[in-house]
Formats: sequence, structure tokens, C-alpha cells
Amino acid sequence: MSTLYTQQGKNVRRTWFLMAMFLVIVVAVGYFISYYYGNPLILVIAVIFALVMNVASYWYSDKISLSMAHAVPADRDASPTQAELFRVVENLSITAGLPMPRLYIINDPAPNAFATGRDKNHAAVAVTSGLLGMMDKNELSGVLAHELSHIGNRDTLLQTVVVVLVGFIAIMANIFTRSMWLGGGRGRGRGNNNGEGEAGAIIAVVGIIFVILSPIIAQLIQLAISRKREFLADTDGALLTRYPEGLASALEKISAYGRPMATANNATAHLYISNPFGAGAVKGIAKLFMTHPPTEERIAILRGMGENRVGAIK
Repeated sequence: MSTLYTQQGKNVRRTWFLMAMFLVIVVAVGYFISYYYGNPLILVIAVIFALVMNVASYWYSDKISLSMAHAVPADRDASPTQAELFRVVENLSITAGLPMPRLYIINDPAPNAFATGRDKNHAAVAVTSGLLGMMDKNELSGVLAHELSHIGNRDTLLQTVVVVLVGFIAIMANIFTRSMWLGGGRGRGRGNNNGEGEAGAIIAVVGIIFVILSPIIAQLIQLAISRKREFLADTDGALLTRYPEGLASALEKISAYGRPMATANNATAHLYISNPFGAGAVKGIAKLFMTHPPTEERIAILRGMGENRVGAIK
């Protein structure tokens, strides 16, 4: 069975691969835009921005994610619920063999939580005020064990890098499509004869399609990463607490709440333990673009783990 640390190496390799793919996509988009507008400087700027964003996503993605969530540092003396938060995280961190992460509070009645940070020594866990007020100790332990599992497996590095990189690709594509409607580039009709003109037109059409689809490609990469990571964190979190029912019950309460978070954002949605837009936000074809696996399936797997454990004891 999977343990807390089995995914560390894989996730580091996936992160470097993702950053390389991001560089390739940005350079390709930059090349086409520079061709379309007949300005090689655009490609140079795109490459520089890609390199800068790769560095920024590695070093500062945790700060960016916490800022987007409007998270503030937790205070052990602020309330009994925050004191309990510190006690639970300290005990779980010792059990998991992890340094104590920084703790943050999101002032939001919707129950939810996420972990962020490039490694276990620079990790942070943010929970909503609604989660602290709604969960009993076993449920809170299940949620926090799930988030610590993300830290132990270095999912946080992979997931928070995605926040910055996917967002930047979407911004690039949006700027180009808006400028294209406001004023055409020179690339579409380049060439001194019909053959060159036709080739330029074909390149322009292919490039436009690629630029428009690039945010969707980036989003699909994001979804493929986040869904699998949630199943693994559920399993590892249950192994850490040795009580799968705690997380299963917490997921039931989170799902039953239904209403979206005030700070819900597409760029950071995959970080949370549950969809921050609420269960009712995902309907029809939108299910194809879910950042999380179905809650019912996650609960069934966790309760199956609990039944197997009881059977083994008997």
C-alpha cells in the first residue's frame, strides 16, 4: 500500500517536466505571435517572461496562492478552535515525520482547506473558519492529515507551480486574442507571391488555433495532475490517522454545505481538498473539467479501507 513518502521523487520529476512543457508552450505561442505581428522582439520577451515565471512559480507560488485566498496567519491564542488546530497539526506532523507547517486562516464560512509550499521546510496549510467551526476532532484530523500528505509527497510543489504557469498561459492567449480583434497583424498576408501568401495564411490559422487552445491544454494538464493527487492524499491521510472514517465524514460535511467560497478562483481551485465553487457548480459537461474526483467515490474508497481494517482485526 502507498505510504506518505512514495510520491516525492515522482512529483519532483513531474514538476521539472511541467516547467519544461510550460517553457515550450510559451515559446511556441511567442513565436507565432511574433510571426503574426512581424516583430521578433515579441519572441524574446516571451522567452524572458517564461524563464522569469518558472523561477517565480518555484520560489513564490505559495505566497501567491495564500494571497489569492486572502489567508492570514493563524494565532494559537486567538480562539479555542485555532488552539486546537495547532495541537492537531503538531501531533500529526510528529507522526508523519514532517516539520510543523505554517498555519493560515481563511475567513470564509464554507468548509475547505489546502496546503502549499515548494517543500516540507517551506510548507503552509490554510483552513477556512467554516471548517474549524464545523468539524469535530477526528474530522479535523482527517482533513489535516490529507493536507500533510500533500506536503509529504511534495504534491504542493507540483500543484502550486501549476497555479502560476497555467494562469500565465491563459493571460498570454487572452492578450493575443483581444489584440487580434482590435487590430490585425502583418503575418497573415506575408510573402511576395501567392505561394508565400498562402503559406503565411495557413501558418496564421494554425497559430491562432494553437494560441486559443493553449489555455485548454494547460487546464487539462492541471486536471490530470490534481484528480490523481487527491485520491493519493486521501489514502495517505487515512494511513496517517489510522481512522479513514474521520476524513470520510469530513468530506460528507464539506460536500453537504454546497455553497461556494467567497474567494473561489479557477487558478487555485485544484489546491483545495474539495471544489471551492461548491458541489452544485459542477453539472453536465462541466464535470469533464472537475478539478477533483467525485466526493462520493472518495468517501466509498475511504470507508472501504475502514472495513478492510476491521476485517483484518477480526
